[in-house]
Amino acid sequence: MTERKKARDFPQEILRLFDGYVHGHIERRDFLEGAAKVLGGGAAALAVFEALKPTYAWAEQVPPADERIRAEYVTYPSPDGSGTMRGYMAVPTGATGTKPCVLVIHENRGLNPYIEDVVRRFAAADFVALGPDALTPLGGYPGNDDEGRTMQSQLDREVMMQDWMAAFRFLRDHDTTTGRIGAVGFCYGGGVVNELAVRMPDLGAGVPFYGSPPALEDVPRIQAALMINLAGLDDRVNAAYPAYVEALLEHDKDFTVHVYEGVNHGFHNDTTPRYDEEAAMLAQQRTIEFFGQQLR
Repeated sequence: MTERKKARDFPQEILRLFDGYVHGHIERRDFLEGAAKVLGGGAAALAVFEALKPTYAWAEQVPPADERIRAEYVTYPSPDGSGTMRGYMAVPTGATGTKPCVLVIHENRGLNPYIEDVVRRFAAADFVALGPDALTPLGGYPGNDDEGRTMQSQLDREVMMQDWMAAFRFLRDHDTTTGRIGAVGFCYGGGVVNELAVRMPDLGAGVPFYGSPPALEDVPRIQAALMINLAGLDDRVNAAYPAYVEALLEHDKDFTVHVYEGVNHGFHNDTTPRYDEEAAMLAQQRTIEFFGQQLR
């Protein structure tokens, strides 16, 4: 297996450039040119680019065959969106009765192995969990994040939002669940969680990880309790949060904000060097406890 590098192994400017690349703000060529200036050559820039790409084998905190869970791919209707959608669903085994549920919303690249593992983690923590694949209309996650990111950029954002809302309803109404539903999302998915809090009044709890806030004029519509997780070094996303926090306070919403100092955007994703184990494990523990408090 590829040696696991950490964020500290890279200059911070390289990590900022890579953040711009993975979010579509710059092209691959722009990253390589910028990295070459920082590192002193094109060969070094290319090596760093490869080192920062995900290693999916690392994303298996809960293996698919774990005896605590049962996982399968499911389809469900999205009549106001793409028609029929596909997702990865996991339920706890060895217990009777219904369970509260968690909708897991991926980044801007489809349902990759990291997100599937997150789904299994929540099932192992005694929730019914569903990770939809927004790329279903284009054939589904293609097997690598670069192609997935390109595919997702081709989809209409409002149609995708309708697909997420359809997944919410499917999970809420599933016969294995209590109907009490939380949503967790990462990057683009964090923004979707914030938007679901606006659009779905029966969302029980939302946990956005480094995602875009909703429109400030929509904050009064939020009913769910929120636990917001931010990366201390994520200047791009964090810049929008003071105004969001002010609006949440103004309208007396139930929320907490955790800022994990010294870590980068994407710190929860254990397939890349931006992963920070201490911050990720703490955020994961807090998220499970928060859902337990709000949904059970």
